[in-house]
Amino acid sequence: MLLFCLKIFFARIIDVSLNTVRTIFVIKNKSIYATIIAFIEVMIWFVVAKEALIDAPNSFIIPIAYSGGYATGTLIGSFIADKFIDGYLTVQVISSKITLNNFETIKNKGYAVTKIQLDNENNRKKMFFIETKKTKYNNLIKLIKKFDSTSFIIVNETKHIENGFFK
Repeated sequence: MLLFCLKIFFARIIDVSLNTVRTIFVIKNKSIYATIIAFIEVMIWFVVAKEALIDAPNSFIIPIAYSGGYATGTLIGSFIADKFIDGYLTVQVISSKITLNNFETIKNKGYAVTKIQLDNENNRKKMFFIETKKTKYNNLIKLIKKFDSTSFIIVNETKHIENGFFK
């Protein structure tokens, strides 16, 4: 029974992790990868769900293994997506403290950045649009916080880039 529960647990981890990655491929318009993953994912789910449902009335541990595998698969799938699926982020920064020298430093570190001057009655602020690879995001945020720890930051995933800095 223990081996059966472990089989269910680990199969659900694989199944749900694949589901997470498949969803991201769909969003990124990589339909061939998503289709292949969908086939494997459903095959695993079908076999495991069938076996679990047949034996579930005999043990309370089977639903726990099934649910635990699902939850763990969600965690692992999120980790995989975050670390291995490349993408770009648009980071908007609004600040009154970031200087022209700081702006040049950000550019010199390899980030695509555009500065816009904002004016209102009380003070002059600048807005920066920065395009970065996901893998460089944490370094960018550290750099921004070094220049202005109170800056207002908005981050969005970029779906498409044409021309510009990333030609």
